[in-house]
Amino acid sequence: MNERVWVFDLDNTLHNATPHIFPHINRSMTAYLQEHLKLSVKEANDLRIDYWQRYGATLTGLMKHHGTDPDHFLWHTHQFPRLPEMVLREPRLRWALKRLPGRKLVFSNAPAHYARAVLKLMQVDDLFDDVFAIEQARYRPKPETAGFRRLLRKHGLHAAQCVMVEDSAENLRTAKRLGMHTVWVSRAPRTPRYVDVKINGVLELPRVMNRL
Repeated sequence: MNERVWVFDLDNTLHNATPHIFPHINRSMTAYLQEHLKLSVKEANDLRIDYWQRYGATLTGLMKHHGTDPDHFLWHTHQFPRLPEMVLREPRLRWALKRLPGRKLVFSNAPAHYARAVLKLMQVDDLFDDVFAIEQARYRPKPETAGFRRLLRKHGLHAAQCVMVEDSAENLRTAKRLGMHTVWVSRAPRTPRYVDVKINGVLELPRVMNRL
């Protein structure tokens, strides 16, 4: 029961989604809002950002205020015909992950089909026991507590067993409140009190794991 379990965010934690993937998703979401809510490009983009800032995910705002079907939204906004060219693979990632003792899970606000495809392209999919995506969280994205609790229940875990590795400080705030250990992947100059360890990238994890 005391086995350590590493819980990883996906985008901008296990890989760099900023150059190619996030811009593509943002364009796809804006186009979706344009089409289904009959908005201009600017209105759709502003609403996408507003919901993301307010709720942690654009989808939450769409479900709450417009009754959007989550599966329809996620499928249409996470199509990547050129995904192999967009994923920035870090060859040493597999080496770093294998040096971490204990089970490993992915907890992502992205849909499962996308998360699994990215892990496969990075050649680390076999190192994770589960991909806990937005569908498994019943569309309650991080930083909401509900998704975290559902993850713990599914795997029969105590929060104190878990090390949450994330690029989002807000998500780590929830993890720490539940009792998890927290690792912030960030180059920010200041570290919030609810962060146990700050690293520039996941390749540093084996070096700092004894501090957790």
